[in-house]
Amino acid sequence: MNRAESRGRRRAGAALAMAGALALTVTACGDDGSVSGSEGDGKGKIVFWDNNGGERTEVWKEIIAAFEKKNPDIDVEYVGIPINDVQSKYDTAIQGGGDSLPDVGMVGTAYLANMVAQNALEPLTERVDDSPLGGKLVTGMRDSVSAAAGDGKKLYTVPTSANQGTLWWRTDLFEKAGLDSPVTSWDAFYKAADELTDKDSNKFGFTIRGGEGSVAQALDMMYAQSGIDSFWRGEKTTVNDPENVKALEKYVGLYKKATPSADLNNDFVKMVSQFDSGEIGMLQHNLGSYQDHVKAYGEENIDGAPLPPSEEGQPRTIVSNPVDGMGIFKKSDNKAAAWKFIEFATSREMNSKWNESAGAIPARSDAGDDAWIQKARPTKAALESLDDPKTKVVQLPYYLPDWNNISKADTEPNFQKVLLGKMTAKEFADDLAKRLNEAQAEYESR
Repeated sequence: MNRAESRGRRRAGAALAMAGALALTVTACGDDGSVSGSEGDGKGKIVFWDNNGGERTEVWKEIIAAFEKKNPDIDVEYVGIPINDVQSKYDTAIQGGGDSLPDVGMVGTAYLANMVAQNALEPLTERVDDSPLGGKLVTGMRDSVSAAAGDGKKLYTVPTSANQGTLWWRTDLFEKAGLDSPVTSWDAFYKAADELTDKDSNKFGFTIRGGEGSVAQALDMMYAQSGIDSFWRGEKTTVNDPENVKALEKYVGLYKKATPSADLNNDFVKMVSQFDSGEIGMLQHNLGSYQDHVKAYGEENIDGAPLPPSEEGQPRTIVSNPVDGMGIFKKSDNKAAAWKFIEFATSREMNSKWNESAGAIPARSDAGDDAWIQKARPTKAALESLDDPKTKVVQLPYYLPDWNNISKADTEPNFQKVLLGKMTAKEFADDLAKRLNEAQAEYESR
């Protein structure tokens, strides 16, 4: 089977999956399109699904205990589901008619659109705006959750946390070389990558991600440098805009010039390990690796912040990262109690507690003053950038059924070809744009 046939079959499969989802929506609904369920009396039992069971179980149990103490007439049954299984678990429950769905569950933006298409989630916009949460959610996270639903208007989950692309750098190496912070400008970044490189001594200014996850990271670097603030321009993607191609050329130009050659096959685990065990000046990853860097070098020798603005004095342009959130399922017969739990879990104190445990960015903008945020400089910088109305957030099309295939399996091998000089940056960007434009057209036609 050639690549075109494989891509076509995957797209057909995605289309059939979406059609099946819409058909199941009709099955689960009444004649008027409504889904069974009710507000309930705000008391009794509710079931809560955690989408990262095992990793976050303990902190959720603490939050639930505090909630039940404050609300003794509500009992929360916790169900922890491993992160790799949660999407299929939700889909199976929906396809079974929805009776086995929880009252409330954690739903990430990566699979939010699919669940909205299946009419599984309760719209929450009015509940949020009429509650203490109104005006308290980080702007960038609220926008990402709305965009990921597919219509860009309604909230189907209340955002709880997010990650963000972060440029990490060894402050000790920068001070020794007399270099400015690499996030002040792109000139400072590329200068540091060059001056911190000494191949004969196995020292490098940067480590690039050439293996799994490379395309997502490349998009971060492209849009941050170009300053283009939208993924779409009309019906076409901006991925292959000349300014993005120019940015990609500069980025991949670092390979083997200022990076180890082994970067060609590095996923994030290998890349982070390489950064934390060698003489490398900078790494572009996300907040999830912060504690690894601190453990390797000490808090005083590491720093991190969002990528530089496209030009000095201009606002930053960042690519959206998946946002986690809490949703209420339409089949719930106790939505009032489910909403009370969401309000409590996303209160400043609880949201801050959860994110401190996870090392993520709180969805509450007022959590920025909490002690742990003040101590974690990279997390504080990420929160401030996301909540800054001047920051331009490029919303990635998580709503496209074929997004994961396109941004990973379909194009990561091509990125390696670019690094090896077997494909130009323009050819790579044009190929990626073609796939995206076709997927968007199919999505719009449905």
